[in-house]
Amino acid sequence: MTATFKIFSISADDVKAIAASVNEPHQHDFEELIIGIAGQLEHFIDFKTAVFDAPFVSFVTRRKVHRVRPLLKEGACKMWVIRFRSEFIAETTFQLYSYYHDNANLLLKTGNCFTRLVSVCEMMNDEMLEPAPDYAVIRQLLSALFTMIESERRKQVPETGSMKTQSVTFKNFLRILEENFKRPEGVDFYAEKLFMSSRNLNLICQDILQQSVSEIIETRKLIEAKNLLISTDKTISEIGFELGFKEKAYFTSVFKKKAGQTPSAFRDEMKRIIS
Repeated sequence: MTATFKIFSISADDVKAIAASVNEPHQHDFEELIIGIAGQLEHFIDFKTAVFDAPFVSFVTRRKVHRVRPLLKEGACKMWVIRFRSEFIAETTFQLYSYYHDNANLLLKTGNCFTRLVSVCEMMNDEMLEPAPDYAVIRQLLSALFTMIESERRKQVPETGSMKTQSVTFKNFLRILEENFKRPEGVDFYAEKLFMSSRNLNLICQDILQQSVSEIIETRKLIEAKNLLISTDKTISEIGFELGFKEKAYFTSVFKKKAGQTPSAFRDEMKRIIS
């Protein structure tokens, strides 16, 4: 995508055309937000497939392998699709679970909040149809949309005061991790970047994800390894080296420990599932 921001709708008429097109699991160089108003979505993400009914919100971060297939339900389908470059808004409030949780899809209830989400999408679309769209307005509307979605997520999983403080620290950790996970850095590196002790950073990570910092680093490397195994023809050695593993055997051992199968077995299984 060459544009900084794009918004479009999917209707029942589009479902058949999308179903007939080539639609393999793929990666984006942009962020994608889908607001489901009617119909169903079949979503392959986090290396498994789920089908769920509208209303929903689905957020796919840049470089995450996925595939979406909109489906009719009772003859209807209506979805807004928003695509934007990472730099369009400085950060999103979805980092906490879009990278690490099996929670890229958020199921919502019909009501005032969901109606407001749809209204914001319509406002952004109307602005984009102007002869000279004001991207400052669109940026503010998109930020508001994420704030509203995050508010709904918190209603489903309420946070205490201490959890909010931990969440800010954790999101900062994820941001730094995203910039450095391919490097062979350990817990001390990230703790120093956050001006805190390794022990406290580990405690926060344990509270939020029930994983140590080292486990989260390995998880991020594993996600990228899976993405590369699906979306590229790179060898196992090349992928391991790209992710900071000097030896293929050690990379294979770590991958098998986390994923329950070797990289080669995972690649073969995904090819069968995708086909």
